[in-house]
Amino acid sequence: MAQIPEKVHELTVGQLSQRSGAAVSALHFYESKGLIGSRRTSGNQRRYTRDTLRRVAFIRAAQRVGIPLATIRDALAQLPEERTPNRDDWARLSEAWRSELDERITQLGRLRDHLTDCIGCGCLSLETCVLSNPDDVFGERLTGSRLLAEGRK
Repeated sequence: MAQIPEKVHELTVGQLSQRSGAAVSALHFYESKGLIGSRRTSGNQRRYTRDTLRRVAFIRAAQRVGIPLATIRDALAQLPEERTPNRDDWARLSEAWRSELDERITQLGRLRDHLTDCIGCGCLSLETCVLSNPDDVFGERLTGSRLLAEGRK
């Protein structure tokens, strides 16, 4: 991997991709979602500040642990403009995300535990399926096809 000299303060999308390990298309997507920003040259080429490398690393680390991009964007929006996330930011944000991840782990464990039963019956019945209707919560409110109509409102 080619080193980018310290005196270079802006990166092309190709350099950012090479250094961060994120595909160019991913970087364009991140930019379209407001996660990173660039300026345009007179030739309409993107230029990213060097600190964008840290933002991309932050985004990719958060994605790896299952944090949705919208949540990541909201977290980055809390930082002062143009400041890159640092270790303290990661510690604070990851602590806030911990309960969300714990809940997701619990749901995945429940899914794993009931998946064999579901595949065995194959019905996905709204009455009895522990995946579609855990603890028969729909049975407490409505019955039959009205469940489908309620979801469309």
